[in-house]
Amino acid sequence: MNPVVVAVCLMLVLSLLRINVVISLALSALVGGLVAGMSLTETASIFADGLGGGATIALSYAMLGAFAVAISRSGITDLLAVHIIKALGQDASQGRVLWIKAVLLCALLLAAVASQNLIPIHIAFIPILVPPLLHVMARLKLDRRAVACVLTFGLTATYMMLPVGFGGIFLNNILLANLVDNGVEATKGMLPVAMGIPVAGMFLGLLFALFISYRKPRHYDESKIIAVEPEHIKINPLHIGIAILAIFSALSLQLYSDSIILGAMVGFVIFTMGGVIKFKESQDAFTQGVKMMSLIGFIMISAAGFAAVIKATDGIGTLVQAVATVLGDNRALAALAMLLVGLLITMGIGSSFSTIPIIAPIYVPLCISLGFSPLATLAIIGTAGALGDAGSPASDSTLGPTSGLNADGQHDHVWDSVVPTFLHYNLPLIGFGWLAAMVL
Repeated sequence: MNPVVVAVCLMLVLSLLRINVVISLALSALVGGLVAGMSLTETASIFADGLGGGATIALSYAMLGAFAVAISRSGITDLLAVHIIKALGQDASQGRVLWIKAVLLCALLLAAVASQNLIPIHIAFIPILVPPLLHVMARLKLDRRAVACVLTFGLTATYMMLPVGFGGIFLNNILLANLVDNGVEATKGMLPVAMGIPVAGMFLGLLFALFISYRKPRHYDESKIIAVEPEHIKINPLHIGIAILAIFSALSLQLYSDSIILGAMVGFVIFTMGGVIKFKESQDAFTQGVKMMSLIGFIMISAAGFAAVIKATDGIGTLVQAVATVLGDNRALAALAMLLVGLLITMGIGSSFSTIPIIAPIYVPLCISLGFSPLATLAIIGTAGALGDAGSPASDSTLGPTSGLNADGQHDHVWDSVVPTFLHYNLPLIGFGWLAAMVL
């Protein structure tokens, strides 16, 4: 009856039963607090106090939604879609369809990778880039679950492997720093070696998703897509220029100020001042964007409250110690157990970056006592922290893809983003993370 296990498992079960994720997070947090011995009012207070941690991200997504609607109305997205559809042709051969699909998926993968280092905007690009491409994906009969897997791989595998941008924060500032502070003689040069095997498992999971699980055509209602993103009969070159200026300004300001809110707001203002969105229509455009992102925002806010309750229960340390006591000196089972506990914690908190500081002080002494090498310790703790980031209902890595792919309401967050990424990434990570612990 560990409160962390109860809360996370209840949240996952309720989500899989199609109970709204916000309700699932709130109810599971209350149950977890009660199991930990806290009163109902104390648990509710901790949950409420934690909600503020997700407010900034939620507002950022609301602003990005409005910015995405403005970009759509400029016609630049229609221009992109028209060129792809022309390249596809009316009677395209199967080979040509596969070629266009491959190019589109590779472009999205590269965008996801670049969002972690080259242009470090994280998931902010998804609600801007993906909704305009939904019409093209529908024409290609491209399964959006495959797209979700591509985006999540680019978002997670990049920071796990490349020590630049967000990867530099995760690998150097969080993973390596926490291990060194707890007595592990590790160096930066060990990081790519330790994380290379787990990431290779994720890559195999991506290939399995693309070529086996979701290779068959999937049909989507194009009329719903057109309702979200209106097509223009005539594209105004001036509006295209304003769109380019707005996108460049928003990106530059975001990188300069480290604020998605400020960048998206300035971009929306440029669209309005440039006449792409008329002043009397600006309220409707903004409201449409907020509606598009409202569920994602509320999930992020609720996830912050859930994480606050999970941390307050002190159930994580108890869980790890209980597992260590049961397994004794069995290194193979201990490595597997640490990975599974990491999966549970990250799926509840929703952030691998927040998981490492929690588990490192507990895992490091355990790894040292079991005789794991510094490389193996890096692999275990790094993989345990990253496990669950892909596959958690409350993670940026699943919420980001959903924010773009569900713009027309035809992509379920849990069954089309969470479950596919959990199956294709967490299972290989467990296997290859355990392998790394055994061979390094």
